[in-house]
Amino acid sequence: MHEIRIAEDLSAIVERAAAEAGLTRVDRVNVCFGEFVQVVPSVFETAFREAVRETPAANARLDIEIMPAELRCLTCGTVFNPDGESYVCGACGSEEIAVVHGKELFIKSIEGD
Repeated sequence: MHEIRIAEDLSAIVERAAAEAGLTRVDRVNVCFGEFVQVVPSVFETAFREAVRETPAANARLDIEIMPAELRCLTCGTVFNPDGESYVCGACGSEEIAVVHGKELFIKSIEGD
């Protein structure tokens, strides 16, 4: 359950950013996870609620965006989205691929007063 650790780290970042911005209350936190991070949104939401319980973000709305995975074939350069469990280039059949998107984990924005 890496969601707990991510939620704890996110809570610390949000709390620090709120303090730096002079916010006494955080109303919304918008986060983005790449598909390969494999975060279960409902589990992350629960972990986040616990992590921010006694912080300015205690009642903040949490918006989670999952960014679809995108791969690039290292043989022919085709950029594609993986099809289920297959990571083979549909254009040339190569298995030599690189991840373009899908490993991201970042805070898009923090809103508050």
